[in-house]
Amino acid sequence: MPILQPYLHFEDLELEAVYQSAARTVTEADVVAFAGFSGDFNPIHIDHEFAKKTAFRKPIAHGFGVFCIASGLGVMTPLVRTLAMLRVNKWTFVLPVFAGDTIHCVTRVVTKELRGRGKRGEVAWYRGVVNQDGKTVQEGELVTLVEARPLAKTDVGGSPAE
Repeated sequence: MPILQPYLHFEDLELEAVYQSAARTVTEADVVAFAGFSGDFNPIHIDHEFAKKTAFRKPIAHGFGVFCIASGLGVMTPLVRTLAMLRVNKWTFVLPVFAGDTIHCVTRVVTKELRGRGKRGEVAWYRGVVNQDGKTVQEGELVTLVEARPLAKTDVGGSPAE
């Protein structure tokens, strides 16, 4: 699906700039769908009777499922042309997320480094996943490859072509 809204290029991103995503409620359907997709049917996620006997007293959402939802929220805030996710430098699962919790992402530009002869750049992002109570449930740093503005073409003498 093409991005129809204007998006930021690598050059537009400022170090330490902070963005907040829209919120999204995690549903029981999300948990069941992730279990089916991933094959992770651990009873802590899908068995209400088992979960009653745990410290959480009810099923918790899969940590990586929440990570995936947060990834989707983060893709839109800020809206940049992401070419690839390169790595997750570190990630911490701080608190459980339950069906019915509403999460959003707080994203901050940590570092930027131009790559590919100026056609793209690596951006390291801090991302915090925050619940409806303002508590950080997951956080860490990930690195993406972001499109840069096209370079001006030069003529043989090295000056910009018209």
